[in-house]
Amino acid sequence: MPRLPLQAEHAGPTTVVEFLDQVTGDPDGVRHRVTAGEVVLDDGTPVGPGTAYRPGAAVWLYRDLPEEVPVPHPLPVLHEDEHLVVVDKPPFLATTPRGRHVRETVTVRLREQRDESRLQPLHRLDRLTRGVLVCGRRQEERREYQSLFADGGVTKTYLALAPVRADLRLPLVRRSRVVKERGRLQAREVPGEPNARTGVELLEARDGVGCYRLTPATGRTHQLRVHLAALGVPVLHDPLYPQVQDVAPEDFSRPLSLLAQELTFTDPVTGQPRRFRSRQRLTWPDGATVAASR
Repeated sequence: MPRLPLQAEHAGPTTVVEFLDQVTGDPDGVRHRVTAGEVVLDDGTPVGPGTAYRPGAAVWLYRDLPEEVPVPHPLPVLHEDEHLVVVDKPPFLATTPRGRHVRETVTVRLREQRDESRLQPLHRLDRLTRGVLVCGRRQEERREYQSLFADGGVTKTYLALAPVRADLRLPLVRRSRVVKERGRLQAREVPGEPNARTGVELLEARDGVGCYRLTPATGRTHQLRVHLAALGVPVLHDPLYPQVQDVAPEDFSRPLSLLAQELTFTDPVTGQPRRFRSRQRLTWPDGATVAASR
């Protein structure tokens, strides 16, 4: 996803295509993808041969990736209206195109399913996390919704399965400084002013495994996974925390036991109270389904 520099060099590109020619070194490939409709700006505008250079804009190139393994789960829609499309994201499906995940993302799948090129997720879920994800239909409303999520105006409830520690006194609130550095798979806690806060409550336990309700007040990358691992109760089937594990791209046998169960907020555009709840359920190690919490 190249981003157009805010200030082009003297005599720099005047069109998006010229910019892509420079950064890719493949003019023929760029023109082929533009003609095929595989290049769009971040607001969903298809890029044509004469699309003007837009400082600061991002450009999506829907490139062919033969090694991209299809995620064997559907993308159900929980709600839709003239403003929003809310989906129940399955595990293993990334939110937006990045790295080796392009077609197997909510952004691309949903745009193809709904035949709407301007649909855009308004917040993120980790690729391995399942549950409620809100997408916007109108580019002119996107800033208001994204600001709501960024400013903590959304109440989020997650469920997670993780080991039980008899010496861990719950409920509690975990506060720490969480950073995710470019090029590193894991986020980590570091000394400093806390920027991440998560409420942790044990709802039920069986055979040494607990079902935890998590209520994050912030949204740092991998925050819930980092916090539970730091408490000594890492999320079941987590390939990153506490230790990085090598998992084959085609292995969908052990989904992360983390569910974005519910989102509630006051709609900044309509003023309506909004409440969206996942229909997915976590599964205990013995195969039983975890009961829905209220």
